[in-house]
Amino acid sequence: MLDDESALFFEEMAGVVPLKGEVPVVSFAPKALTAEQIHRRDALQREAYLACMPLDLKAFVQQAPDDIVSFKREGVQGGVFKRLRMGQYSIKMELDVHAYRLNQAREAVLNYLLAAQAHGERCVMLIHGKGYQSQPFAGLLKSAVCCWLSQLDMVLAYHSAKTEQGGTGALYVMLTKSEQLKLENREANRKGMGWR
Repeated sequence: MLDDESALFFEEMAGVVPLKGEVPVVSFAPKALTAEQIHRRDALQREAYLACMPLDLKAFVQQAPDDIVSFKREGVQGGVFKRLRMGQYSIKMELDVHAYRLNQAREAVLNYLLAAQAHGERCVMLIHGKGYQSQPFAGLLKSAVCCWLSQLDMVLAYHSAKTEQGGTGALYVMLTKSEQLKLENREANRKGMGWR
Protein backbone atom coordinates (compact mmCIF):
# COMPACT_ATOMS: atom_id res chain seq x y z
CA MET A 1 0.00 0.00 0.00
CA LEU A 2 2.88 2.37 0.79
CA ASP A 3 4.28 1.81 -2.72
CA ASP A 4 0.89 2.72 -4.23
CA GLU A 5 0.81 5.98 -2.24
CA SER A 6 4.38 6.85 -3.21
CA ALA A 7 3.68 6.13 -6.86
CA LEU A 8 0.54 8.28 -6.70
CA PHE A 9 2.48 11.11 -5.04
CA PHE A 10 5.26 11.06 -7.66
CA GLU A 11 2.70 10.92 -10.45
CA GLU A 12 1.00 14.06 -9.10
CA MET A 13 4.34 15.86 -8.65
CA ALA A 14 5.63 15.00 -12.13
CA GLY A 15 5.13 18.50 -13.59
CA VAL A 16 6.35 20.46 -10.54
CA VAL A 17 9.58 22.44 -10.95
CA PRO A 18 11.61 24.14 -8.18
CA LEU A 19 11.16 27.89 -7.69
CA LYS A 20 13.91 30.05 -9.11
CA GLY A 21 15.75 32.69 -7.10
CA GLU A 22 15.86 33.34 -3.41
CA VAL A 23 12.82 32.32 -1.45
CA PRO A 24 12.04 34.90 1.25
CA VAL A 25 11.99 33.49 4.75
CA VAL A 26 9.26 34.82 6.99
CA SER A 27 9.98 34.85 10.71
CA PHE A 28 7.12 34.86 13.16
CA ALA A 29 9.36 35.31 16.18
CA PRO A 30 8.57 38.53 18.06
CA LYS A 31 11.09 41.29 17.60
CA ALA A 32 12.71 42.78 20.68
CA LEU A 33 11.59 46.28 21.55
CA THR A 34 14.09 49.10 21.33
CA ALA A 35 14.92 51.17 24.41
CA GLU A 36 12.93 54.06 22.92
CA GLN A 37 9.87 51.84 22.35
CA ILE A 38 10.07 50.52 25.90
CA HIS A 39 10.37 54.07 27.27
CA ARG A 40 7.39 55.22 25.18
CA ARG A 41 5.31 52.21 26.26
CA ASP A 42 6.14 52.82 29.93
CA ALA A 43 5.28 56.53 29.62
CA LEU A 44 1.91 55.69 28.06
CA GLN A 45 1.22 53.12 30.77
CA ARG A 46 2.12 55.68 33.43
CA GLU A 47 -0.24 58.24 31.90
CA ALA A 48 -3.02 55.64 31.81
CA TYR A 49 -2.44 54.85 35.49
CA LEU A 50 -2.47 58.55 36.45
CA ALA A 51 -5.76 58.97 34.58
CA CYS A 52 -7.22 56.28 36.89
CA MET A 53 -6.03 58.14 40.00
CA PRO A 54 -8.28 61.18 40.40
CA LEU A 55 -7.44 64.22 42.49
CA ASP A 56 -11.09 65.31 42.63
CA LEU A 57 -12.33 64.95 46.21
CA LYS A 58 -15.78 63.92 44.97
CA ALA A 59 -14.28 60.72 43.55
CA PHE A 60 -13.19 59.47 46.99
CA VAL A 61 -15.30 57.32 49.27
CA GLN A 62 -14.63 58.94 52.65
CA GLN A 63 -12.78 56.63 55.01
CA ALA A 64 -12.74 57.57 58.69
CA PRO A 65 -9.26 57.71 60.27
CA ASP A 66 -9.87 54.61 62.41
CA ASP A 67 -11.77 52.55 59.81
CA ILE A 68 -10.26 49.22 58.80
CA VAL A 69 -10.19 49.19 55.01
CA SER A 70 -9.82 46.32 52.60
CA PHE A 71 -10.17 45.53 48.93
CA LYS A 72 -9.86 42.28 47.00
CA ARG A 73 -10.18 41.70 43.27
CA GLU A 74 -12.23 38.80 42.01
CA GLY A 75 -10.00 35.77 41.62
CA VAL A 76 -7.85 36.39 44.69
CA GLN A 77 -8.18 33.25 46.78
CA GLY A 78 -9.59 33.52 50.28
CA GLY A 79 -6.53 31.93 51.88
CA VAL A 80 -4.20 34.32 50.07
CA PHE A 81 -6.26 37.31 51.20
CA LYS A 82 -6.37 36.02 54.77
CA ARG A 83 -2.55 35.80 54.84
CA LEU A 84 -2.39 39.39 53.53
CA ARG A 85 -4.89 40.56 56.16
CA MET A 86 -2.92 38.83 58.92
CA GLY A 87 0.37 40.41 57.75
CA GLN A 88 1.94 37.03 57.03
CA TYR A 89 3.70 37.99 53.80
CA SER A 90 7.28 39.21 53.79
CA ILE A 91 7.48 42.96 53.18
CA LYS A 92 10.74 44.35 51.86
CA MET A 93 9.53 47.75 50.61
CA GLU A 94 7.67 50.50 52.44
CA LEU A 95 6.49 53.98 51.48
CA ASP A 96 5.32 56.67 53.90
CA VAL A 97 3.21 59.43 52.29
CA HIS A 98 1.29 60.59 55.35
CA ALA A 99 2.77 64.13 55.27
CA TYR A 100 2.43 64.55 51.48
CA ARG A 101 0.05 66.80 49.60
CA LEU A 102 -2.51 64.95 47.51
CA ASN A 103 -0.77 65.43 44.13
CA GLN A 104 2.64 64.55 45.64
CA ALA A 105 1.18 61.43 47.23
CA ARG A 106 -0.37 60.33 43.93
CA GLU A 107 2.98 60.59 42.11
CA ALA A 108 4.85 58.89 44.94
CA VAL A 109 2.35 56.02 45.23
CA LEU A 110 2.44 55.31 41.50
CA ASN A 111 6.25 55.50 41.31
CA TYR A 112 6.54 53.23 44.34
CA LEU A 113 4.15 50.59 43.03
CA LEU A 114 5.76 50.54 39.59
CA ALA A 115 9.24 50.22 41.15
CA ALA A 116 8.10 47.50 43.55
CA GLN A 117 6.51 45.53 40.73
CA ALA A 118 9.60 45.95 38.53
CA HIS A 119 11.73 44.56 41.39
CA GLY A 120 9.47 41.53 41.65
CA GLU A 121 7.87 42.50 44.97
CA ARG A 122 4.42 41.01 45.44
CA CYS A 123 3.51 42.49 48.84
CA VAL A 124 4.44 45.98 50.02
CA MET A 125 3.54 48.41 52.82
CA LEU A 126 2.00 51.82 52.20
CA ILE A 127 1.69 54.27 55.10
CA HIS A 128 -0.96 56.92 54.48
CA GLY A 129 -1.53 58.01 58.08
CA LYS A 130 -4.89 58.42 59.74
CA GLY A 131 -5.43 62.10 58.97
CA TYR A 132 -7.44 63.22 62.00
CA GLN A 133 -6.69 66.87 61.18
CA SER A 134 -6.88 66.73 57.37
CA GLN A 135 -9.07 69.16 55.50
CA PRO A 136 -11.70 69.32 54.06
CA PHE A 137 -12.44 66.03 55.86
CA ALA A 138 -10.66 63.69 58.26
CA GLY A 139 -8.94 60.75 56.56
CA LEU A 140 -8.49 62.58 53.24
CA LEU A 141 -5.21 60.96 52.20
CA LYS A 142 -6.35 57.55 53.43
CA SER A 143 -9.51 57.90 51.32
CA ALA A 144 -7.49 59.00 48.27
CA VAL A 145 -4.99 56.13 48.57
CA CYS A 146 -7.79 53.56 48.89
CA CYS A 147 -9.52 55.02 45.83
CA TRP A 148 -6.32 54.99 43.78
CA LEU A 149 -5.31 51.46 44.71
CA SER A 150 -8.70 50.04 43.80
CA GLN A 151 -8.41 51.65 40.34
CA LEU A 152 -4.99 50.25 39.46
CA ASP A 153 -5.02 46.84 37.78
CA MET A 154 -1.57 46.05 39.22
CA VAL A 155 -3.14 45.98 42.71
CA LEU A 156 -4.75 42.65 43.53
CA ALA A 157 -5.74 43.45 47.11
CA TYR A 158 -5.06 45.63 50.12
CA HIS A 159 -5.92 45.59 53.81
CA SER A 160 -5.25 47.76 56.86
CA ALA A 161 -2.06 46.70 58.63
CA LYS A 162 -1.84 45.00 61.99
CA THR A 163 -1.75 47.41 64.95
CA GLU A 164 2.00 46.98 65.53
CA GLN A 165 2.71 47.87 61.88
CA GLY A 166 0.62 51.01 61.64
CA GLY A 167 -2.94 49.73 62.03
CA THR A 168 -5.53 51.83 60.22
CA GLY A 169 -2.84 54.31 59.15
CA ALA A 170 -1.09 51.79 56.88
CA LEU A 171 -1.91 49.18 54.26
CA TYR A 172 -0.55 45.86 53.12
CA VAL A 173 -0.76 45.94 49.32
CA MET A 174 -0.59 42.84 47.11
CA LEU A 175 0.64 43.38 43.54
CA THR A 176 0.39 41.39 40.34
CA LYS A 177 3.53 39.92 38.81
CA SER A 178 5.46 42.18 36.47
CA GLU A 179 5.35 41.35 32.76
CA GLN A 180 8.99 40.22 33.01
CA LEU A 181 8.20 37.79 35.85
CA LYS A 182 5.19 36.45 33.96
CA LEU A 183 7.40 35.84 30.92
CA GLU A 184 10.08 34.14 33.04
CA ASN A 185 7.45 31.92 34.68
CA ARG A 186 6.01 30.94 31.29
CA GLU A 187 9.50 30.08 30.04
CA ALA A 188 10.32 28.07 33.18
CA ASN A 189 7.01 26.20 32.97
CA ARG A 190 7.53 25.52 29.28
CA LYS A 191 11.03 24.16 29.86
CA GLY A 192 9.84 22.16 32.85
CA MET A 193 7.16 20.57 30.70
CA GLY A 194 9.76 19.51 28.14
CA TRP A 195 8.29 21.58 25.30
CA ARG A 196 10.50 22.73 22.49
